[in-house]
Amino acid sequence: MCIAVPGEVIELFPPEGRVKIMGVETTVNIQLIDDLKAGEHVLIHAGCAIEKINQNYYNDLLDIFKSMVDGNEKEDG
Repeated sequence: MCIAVPGEVIELFPPEGRVKIMGVETTVNIQLIDDLKAGEHVLIHAGCAIEKINQNYYNDLLDIFKSMVDGNEKEDG
């Protein structure tokens, strides 16, 4: 199964950009998305931004990922 994670675009320096994923900044390839701007949200898979998403969908996905992380911490602790 492949998982794409939501990220917020921080800075663009084509062909790459800086994104924040759950508080962690990283550099990804942005060549698959036209007209991308800082502040927008994307799905990221295998080091590439693959799709632009709206704020509501970003928030929903972020909540899901946070609950997955919180659930794993409870099982480990």
